[in-house]
Formats: sequence, structure tokens, C-alpha cells
Amino acid sequence: MRNEEYGIVTFESTTHAIKGEKILKDLKLKFKTIPTPREISSSCGLSIRFDLNDLNIVNNTINANNLAVKGIYRYIKKNSANIAEKIS
Repeated sequence: MRNEEYGIVTFESTTHAIKGEKILKDLKLKFKTIPTPREISSSCGLSIRFDLNDLNIVNNTINANNLAVKGIYRYIKKNSANIAEKIS
């Protein structure tokens, strides 16, 4: 099995997740809106999965648009384990 690694942004509310989705779509970044993984939070909610190469763009966009985020994570799918490391 191939290892996967990507970034995940979690938001304070669904409203901020949807706003973040619209802003990133306007920037034409490659991302996907996903349910928040259990390794990050047990509560349901939406998160944005993105390529870690775009971390600076995503972080700057969050700050410039005052999006309320809970955190930004490096998410690693390795064999049968999923690991979430908080970046900020």
C-alpha cells in the first residue's frame, strides 16, 4: 500500500468551512472538502484536505480572510494507520 500525506484544515464552524471552500476554489487550488477525520476530532464537521505543497498559500488565505480554524494538520495514511500531526 502506498503512503499518503496531505494537509487538513479544521474549522470552528460549518459556515467557516464553506467560506474557506469558496475562497480556495476562487484561487483555483486543488483541495477536497471532507468529513473531519476521527484522528483529529470526534465531533462531526467539515474539513478541507489540501496538498501540503500549498501550505503557505492556505495559511496566508486563512489569515487574510479571518477564517476561524481549529487547526491545520499533516495527515499521514501509512499502511493501516492514520496519523494526524498538528502544524498550527
